[in-house]
Amino acid sequence: MHRRTALQLMAAAGWGSLSRWGMAADGPQPTVRTITRGPRHHWFGYYDKQQFSVDNRYVLGMEVPFEHRSPTPDDTIRIGMVDLQDGDRWIELGETRAWNWQQGCMLQWVPGSTCEILWNDRVRDGTEERFVCHVMNTETRQIRTLPHPIYALSPDGTAGILPDFRRLNDCRPGYGYGGISDPHAAEDHPHQTGLWQMNLHSGVLKQLLSFEQIAAIPYDDGGKSFVNDPAKSKHWFNHLLYSPDGKRFLFLHRWRSRDSLAGGGAARGGFSTRMFTCNSDGSDLFVVDPLGKTSHFVWRDPQHIAAWAFHPSHQERFYLFKDRTREVTAIGPDVMTVNGHNTYLPIADNRWILNDTYPDKSRLQHPYLYNVQTNAKLPLGHFHSPAEYVGEWRCDTHPRSSRDGQLVCIDSPHTGEGRQMHLIDISEIVANR
Repeated sequence: MHRRTALQLMAAAGWGSLSRWGMAADGPQPTVRTITRGPRHHWFGYYDKQQFSVDNRYVLGMEVPFEHRSPTPDDTIRIGMVDLQDGDRWIELGETRAWNWQQGCMLQWVPGSTCEILWNDRVRDGTEERFVCHVMNTETRQIRTLPHPIYALSPDGTAGILPDFRRLNDCRPGYGYGGISDPHAAEDHPHQTGLWQMNLHSGVLKQLLSFEQIAAIPYDDGGKSFVNDPAKSKHWFNHLLYSPDGKRFLFLHRWRSRDSLAGGGAARGGFSTRMFTCNSDGSDLFVVDPLGKTSHFVWRDPQHIAAWAFHPSHQERFYLFKDRTREVTAIGPDVMTVNGHNTYLPIADNRWILNDTYPDKSRLQHPYLYNVQTNAKLPLGHFHSPAEYVGEWRCDTHPRSSRDGQLVCIDSPHTGEGRQMHLIDISEIVANR
């Protein structure tokens, strides 16, 4: 096992003292423990899924034999979990052919269960292939397969929402799944597809919103010009997330001009964005942020969303949006002005924001805690990302906390064994602030 403190990581990277980053050198130093090993590579992916078991014993992950290229339809990865109480032993659980580098296969624990996990897969059904979702009991290893994939789960674990992964892969490579082409690829805003909800017990699917419906909602960009003309663009959905009470969910509506899509340009040209919320049945649509720059976000509570966005003040930073209103406030005076993957620790009345950064000029990534009451920024380490980790197969740290807010897991290739998962104990930090 590799165990190093944030101070040791900074010294190795030439970053000097912790006081420079807002943490006293004599304060609690988080221990960084590498919990997966080569020669295969391990990661979890996105930051808004539940990676830790209820008792903090098991940490979910994925295993892949290669890096630095796009997945092909024939590439299979392994599903497993790390036993933190048994020498960080890797326990293999299954496999999948529906995955990407940024979000994996939507692997996560099912809310309300102590032993069920789920992940997406691609299977052959007669002469056709389709995307599905496997639900496994980790104690009995029994699996039931739902007829459609999922993106985000309701807080009570009874439902999942999903975009059209075929279209997502066509419009935003690196976030959808390969192997099945989009049957509506030639249409800008088809009515037959869009956003869906699936019952996790019966597998029954219900369409909530269509591209045609969303594209018809007037565009109000606050007097700014969108990157792309919505009327001449191809539309898709991405980044879905239920509110903490499950009554509403949030999603990003994105579009890119046909000109930039021509000749394989989907992976290059810019796109425009609107952030929507709606009721769990798709009703009561509201444009939370119409200004085209929204990326990472999280619900703070059922009424508020913390998101990286653009504001009419011409500044991009993290803002707190109040749902179904035009109330927007900046988070922190200067700390939260660098984009990252933000969540709230599930403790202390949303006092703590867990976040990170993209690689800086020295190719260092900086996961950190931010205390919204004291404005203190507390680094959790500084991790080098080699130059080959860029674009679609970059390795963001994507910090994820345990359910009790005492542990954090990140993905990082800084140890020289490719992307691996690393555990950071933050219990002393959050206990002393």
